[in-house]
Amino acid sequence: MSALWVSSLLVGLPLLAAVVTLAVRRWPGPATQVSVVASLVSLVLAVVGLVVAPVRGAATSPLVDPYAVGGLEMPLRLGAGPSTAAVAAVVALVAAAVLVFTRWYLADDDRLAVFAATVSLFTAAMMLVVHARDLVLTLVGWEVMGWCSFLLIGHWSRKESARRAAHKAFLVTRVADVGFVLGIVGLVAGAGSTHLDEVVTTWTSAEAPGSPALRSTLLVLVVIGVLGKSAQFPFQDWLPDAMEGPTPASALIHAATMVAAGTVVLAQLFEVLVVADGARWVLGLSVAVTMVGAAVLALGQSDLKRLLAWSTVSQVAIMLSALATAPAEIGPDPGLFHLWSHAIFKSLLFLTIGWLSVVAGSTLASALRGSGRTHPLAMVAWLFGLLALAGAPFVVGGLSKEHVVVTAYEGAASSGGPGVVVLAALLVTVVLTAAYAVRAHLVVSTRAHLSTNRAKGVDGGGDDVAHFSTNRSGNAVDTHGHGGMPSAPVLVALAVLTVLTVVGGLVLLTGLFDVHGASVWWMLLTALLILVGGGLSWLARGAGDPRDQFVRTPRQRALADSGFGVDTAYRAVVARPVLGLARVVAFLDREVVDGYVRGAAASAGVAGWLAERGHRREAPSAGLGLVALGLLVAAGTAVLTWR
Repeated sequence: MSALWVSSLLVGLPLLAAVVTLAVRRWPGPATQVSVVASLVSLVLAVVGLVVAPVRGAATSPLVDPYAVGGLEMPLRLGAGPSTAAVAAVVALVAAAVLVFTRWYLADDDRLAVFAATVSLFTAAMMLVVHARDLVLTLVGWEVMGWCSFLLIGHWSRKESARRAAHKAFLVTRVADVGFVLGIVGLVAGAGSTHLDEVVTTWTSAEAPGSPALRSTLLVLVVIGVLGKSAQFPFQDWLPDAMEGPTPASALIHAATMVAAGTVVLAQLFEVLVVADGARWVLGLSVAVTMVGAAVLALGQSDLKRLLAWSTVSQVAIMLSALATAPAEIGPDPGLFHLWSHAIFKSLLFLTIGWLSVVAGSTLASALRGSGRTHPLAMVAWLFGLLALAGAPFVVGGLSKEHVVVTAYEGAASSGGPGVVVLAALLVTVVLTAAYAVRAHLVVSTRAHLSTNRAKGVDGGGDDVAHFSTNRSGNAVDTHGHGGMPSAPVLVALAVLTVLTVVGGLVLLTGLFDVHGASVWWMLLTALLILVGGGLSWLARGAGDPRDQFVRTPRQRALADSGFGVDTAYRAVVARPVLGLARVVAFLDREVVDGYVRGAAASAGVAGWLAERGHRREAPSAGLGLVALGLLVAAGTAVLTWR
């Protein structure tokens, strides 16, 4: 089987599964099984794709015979390369794990089949973005993912908070997508083709259309779209609110789709990005602010699921930082490698927190204290996931983060670019990440009386119905009467993710990612910074939550949980001015524009009434008046004509 056939099947099979699952949604069990089986087959195909992937470059093939729209060529090609195959494999792995987990976690949800169908469609859209060698296909996959994220975040739509989070995610990302679409249209128009290779060749040649400023402007627009989808500053606040969706949705969005899609797109356009200095500065400054700010917020969260959400915001910034700083000779693969490793350990962490929330009844740190002690397997998965998140040496997250740090150093050492700023932010982020990772482990491993939490009905966090589903009346229904022990397939999925978190770095031996050699000195420095951050969190543990040693007052806690009040700033800076402008426009339309129309209609009505009255009454005085008026008008017309 060729790599191109594998690419086509990896896009088509989840799409077909979504259609079939939705068609038979009245039978949730069999319907969901369709999606699960399709995801497992896709995983097998993705592994085959790793074997048959070309050693370097990308093999491409058109989906249909190329055709032209006016003077624009649209070949609609899919492609497969070594890093493409690796990213596709991890997307397939995470999607399969999420769907297996979903069958257990949402077992009694009356919209289980719809959720599974949306996950399959989401997977197909991400696969399309990964394999697209045509910017029209990239745009299609990009937009479908935005729609699917809205559906998944708002899956529990009977909750007002879930509806609001879904709308917020959709609106924020759609605003940023305006820039993305404009940038893609500009690049395509300049190249005269939607083919990715043609676009890259055109805009990196000496005869590139327009000026270097135009190229940078178009790439800045694309970067704005990426910042929105990837929840980077100033669009970062929608992603933590997305925790209102079920845990499987969070695992999928945060680990291998949606927020990672921007890294894939910029990697495909890397050769253009590397010569667009303005775009690299915009990207570099945004991710530098984001990775540090999100790590600080993660440290202060009272809800561990939101802690993981802010962690995702910070880790995606790390991925993108490699693209913002990498010299042309290094390329985009260090960023893609961190995407690959992040997908593994972050999906493991989200699915594990979903398991623990079933035990504790909530994702609040106060409820989860000691929850790991009830299930040692969950504790092991949680521990290794956090080690990878912190960037501990030799686990998959440590290897990928070390390559990103070295890439930033190379960018800082070369002339120009945001390398120095990004490198400094990366080193600070290493300390902060280790601190909140240790805090998350201490919360789960510290002894506590879970029965007290359950008896009090602790409720909070995005997963506030963690071990409950909802029936058609919107009432909570206990779906896990088995002590919170997952099914065997779920345990297998978590075991696979745990093993890959430990040994997944061996993928570098396959040559799928073209990364530079490791640096012993940078590895030692990052290990030292990890010890500093983890040690501070350990020393601050006291008798309670380590967060309370860093975030002391209720005001500080509220500020951390609200994301520094960015949501309020959105309302003040964006929502209220836009609504105010809308009211002004509505007033002008109603009172000014419509006023002319209403005035003309009223004048015509009055004139008609007078004419009718005069005609019917046939009064001599009225007739004489009309004759006099006619003569006056005729005289005036004659005078004007004579002049």
